[in-house]
Amino acid sequence: MKKTIQLLLLILFTSSMCMAQKELKSLGGIDRNQPFSLIYKEIDTLQLKLTFHYPEKFNKKKSYPCIIFYFGGGWNGGSIKQFKPQAEYFASRGMITVLADYRVRNRHKTTPYESVEDAKSAIRFLRKNAEVLNINSEKIVASGGSAGGHLAAACGVCPQLDHPNEDLSISSVPNALILFNPVFDNGPEGFEHKRMGEQWRTISPAHNITAEAPPTIVFLGREDPIIPVSIAENYKAKMDAVGRRCDLFLYDNAGHGFFNNYKYDGKFYKITLYETDMFLKSIKYIKGKPKMIVDSEL
Repeated sequence: MKKTIQLLLLILFTSSMCMAQKELKSLGGIDRNQPFSLIYKEIDTLQLKLTFHYPEKFNKKKSYPCIIFYFGGGWNGGSIKQFKPQAEYFASRGMITVLADYRVRNRHKTTPYESVEDAKSAIRFLRKNAEVLNINSEKIVASGGSAGGHLAAACGVCPQLDHPNEDLSISSVPNALILFNPVFDNGPEGFEHKRMGEQWRTISPAHNITAEAPPTIVFLGREDPIIPVSIAENYKAKMDAVGRRCDLFLYDNAGHGFFNNYKYDGKFYKITLYETDMFLKSIKYIKGKPKMIVDSEL
């Protein structure tokens, strides 16, 4: 019985990959000057999609750095629209940007473990199909906010939770991380510990940092009621201890989700976008001056 179930899962997964490959073959007819979506994974009748934004002056003979965004929502809900402004901005800076849908509890009755699995599947899809998508497979950035930040960080440092039927020879590890008030710690003192169960250590980024961790930038509000500053500072200390780059930016008068808050003329949105731009420039993923102008008083 167990072998039969495994075979059925393999057939479903293979069918999903065939559908994705069929879509990719027709990519030549897609206008890349407009956003478009591709199926990257299918579970039963559920189709999970990636929405792409390409650089304004796209050259099909070139490969581009890529950034994939995971929305927040406590692994319960959320929308890819959350990071649409950031995706549009970095497409204008010469990157291929991707908004990822993934399974969440409210819509799919799933756990954070399936969310991480989907996040990893999405990166593997990008890397596997990098040539046809014009993506530089060695310059894939993962980003997200809150639970989405957790997914990006988990892809970067948690070695397990990949879908077992995928081609695991293709890495699901991003080359850099951009994290907005991310859930770092799912341990006894961390966020939603009970929900993670006995295997919490496999899904907790703070407990999986090694010298292979990607260069990282983190943004957090000092008044965040969900992610304490001490959690982020501890994460940075662990990264420093293994010699890995982790830039931490803390902001006064900023709570959870502050980076997308437009109450103050987009103050925090602008400054986090500017610092992200400078980070990507420092690791040579983009070049030139940022298009986002930030008031020196911010």
